[in-house]
Amino acid sequence: MYEALSMPRLLKQMEAVFDGLPDARTGGPNSRYAVADAALGAFAVFFTQAPSFLAHQRAIQLSKGRSNAEQLFGLHDLPSDNQLRNLLDPVSPQHLWPIYRHVFQALEQAGVLAHYRSHAHQLLVGLDGTQYFASKKLHCPNCSQRVLSNGQTQYFHSVLTPVVVQPGNPQVLALEPEFIVPQDGQEKQDCEMAAAKRWLEQHGRFYARQGVTVLGDDLYSRQPFCQALRDQRLHFILVCKPESHNYLYATVDFLAAKQLLGTKVVRRWTGQYAEISTYRYTEHLPLTGEPRALEVNWCEVTVTRQDTGEVLYRNSWISDFALTDTTVEAVVRDGRTRWKVENENNNVLKTKGYHLEHNFGHGQQYLASGLLSLNLLAFLIHTVLDLVDDQYRAIRAKLGTRRTFFQDLETLLRYFPFDDWAALWTFMYHGLELDKT
Repeated sequence: MYEALSMPRLLKQMEAVFDGLPDARTGGPNSRYAVADAALGAFAVFFTQAPSFLAHQRAIQLSKGRSNAEQLFGLHDLPSDNQLRNLLDPVSPQHLWPIYRHVFQALEQAGVLAHYRSHAHQLLVGLDGTQYFASKKLHCPNCSQRVLSNGQTQYFHSVLTPVVVQPGNPQVLALEPEFIVPQDGQEKQDCEMAAAKRWLEQHGRFYARQGVTVLGDDLYSRQPFCQALRDQRLHFILVCKPESHNYLYATVDFLAAKQLLGTKVVRRWTGQYAEISTYRYTEHLPLTGEPRALEVNWCEVTVTRQDTGEVLYRNSWISDFALTDTTVEAVVRDGRTRWKVENENNNVLKTKGYHLEHNFGHGQQYLASGLLSLNLLAFLIHTVLDLVDDQYRAIRAKLGTRRTFFQDLETLLRYFPFDDWAALWTFMYHGLELDKT
């Protein structure tokens, strides 16, 4: 059932994409290494999170006549780190998009995404931007820049990282990233909102056919973006704060004073105390005071501790979903899931072993964004294996943290050549005595 999502099959799909990557070289003596080998080598570094992976594989190749770079990842030659960076610098990360799409479709066909669906049988896609490189010295034409308080210029890279999320599920699924970079013909510096609109233009129609609800923070709950979502036939649940939506909240306050807001109160015992969740909602509110303002539906939840009256949580959203006593809890639950983009994706990538903010190579063209895309792909493939491969899942659970897993993986691949992925996972599975549990 999950054969298309096995590590060998996923790597075959990557190889097919990498074989089509453009080669900026014009011939000559420096054309020994293929761009595909550079991409596979970089992916191998990120999948193992071993910066010296290729150097170790060259050593094991000399001593044992074969290497894990060849046996597991399919490299034909092993470029040095500098050769790898030079080969990948001219390659736009857009060339890697087909891999994300392939993984998504394979997950859908295998029935995995059925378990991710939420209210109205929708997949939830959270949008959020994050910074992944900053320097006062290194910079390239694709850098953004800011002036610091001391007058120095800081150069940085940022990216929009859309992910499929689900309430109560720590496993998020990375989709095609969109990089926040200077755009041709634009005088203004690029920003997260502009990147989000580009992502919609490039991918919105496909994901709308899959049944997707877009989640986002207050930055996204503006009329132009909401209209863009509607134009792409995507649903939305977006944080909507009073301080940034004066006109809408004036209407909410008026309806509240007239006792015209829908209200629902739910009590829940946490095991230590009772929580009271108070939902308020209404429909068909103009988002702005403009003549052609978009109409949206609005909801809010306030969670208080019953014995003390302490407010534990409060937030509000706009959506295009119908809001009733029956649906408001589900819409709020899905809206609250937006935080997983930060906690389960960006923070994991930065603090749990993927070293998102480490400078693996900046380059002068696309190197920083290309390497970031390969790191995201490594994170995605690890997530897929955790979802579909029983041995892999048991190994990860036994080792606990991602860092421990990566340390063990680096050590094994440094000293022992494995015939294939099944041999590696089986070796780890038996070594951890999981066959006896």
